Amino acid sequence: MKTSGRLALSATVMVALMGWLLQSSPLAQSGSWTPPKTPWGDPDLQGIYTNKDEANTPLERPDEFKGRDAETFSAADLARLAKERQALAAKIAGGIGGAETGAGPTHWYEHLQGNGSRPWLLVDPADGKLPAMTPLGLKREAAWAALHNARNGEGRADSWLDRSLYDRCITRGLPGSMMPAIYGNSYEITQSPGFVAIRYEMIHEARVIPLDSSTRGDSRPRISPAVRLYMGDARGRWDGNTLVVETTNFTDRTHMGYNFRYNSEKYTLTERFTPVSTTRLQWQVTIADPDTWTRPWTYTMPLTRDDGQQVFEYACHEGNRGLEHILKGARAEERGK
Repeated sequence: MKTSGRLALSATVMVALMGWLLQSSPLAQSGSWTPPKTPWGDPDLQGIYTNKDEANTPLERPDEFKGRDAETFSAADLARLAKERQALAAKIAGGIGGAETGAGPTHWYEHLQGNGSRPWLLVDPADGKLPAMTPLGLKREAAWAALHNARNGEGRADSWLDRSLYDRCITRGLPGSMMPAIYGNSYEITQSPGFVAIRYEMIHEARVIPLDSSTRGDSRPRISPAVRLYMGDARGRWDGNTLVVETTNFTDRTHMGYNFRYNSEKYTLTERFTPVSTTRLQWQVTIADPDTWTRPWTYTMPLTRDDGQQVFEYACHEGNRGLEHILKGARAEERGK
């Protein structure tokens, strides 16, 4: 019985080891892995994903790494960076929220144990730095910052319109809704013939993406340019096993999230969802907005499949009495004059 037990244990360990090797090999991470198919023949990307491990990863290359290529960082380098960034996140966590604020108690925070897969996210430009903004983009950014509290929800609050759309629990914009935050980093992808839907835990948003297919004869025209949407008008297509999603028709009232700038109505977002293993999608994002940026730019991050990260209800306004109390305080102040 002992021999049989040792054999069974060895077999279990061997299966686990082989699974880890297959998913960690360069082949598995290169996009050469072949995903299963849906009953109607599309690559099956369905599942629940998270990018919480990337929450501490900066978009741009830190200046301390000037001249260094992101691909030269070893696993040990990334582990050291993750530990440093976790320590910094833990140091400032208490100032982000707490039980009395909208950010919630710190035990909710998913980024405190984030293990980044990259030293920074930007892959184009090659130097890891954002391109310059256009003069028009800088002018519009300054106007939004001065008049509408554009960036972080700080500053004037003479009206609900002075608060950001994120503050008002409406949207984080795109790709902001897909970017990691201190919590709420689950995403559920579901598919049906001709459609892909993505449901976001943060701000309870959802996208329904029609798929164009000339072979099926169901390519769908864009909506009218006069129609502008917070999350844009998306169209998807398959490029081999990669889902390519191009989104247009954005309003100029949203920003791109993750300390990005406000976009113009010329903004086009192109996303590529590439399955690289049974537990990972590589998500690549290209932003093109000629009224805001002098050239397009691209970044990437993995989405890790984890069915234990079920999308939680985002009850953004439940128990949110801030505006009510502000108005009551103002009326009380008026009565006291």
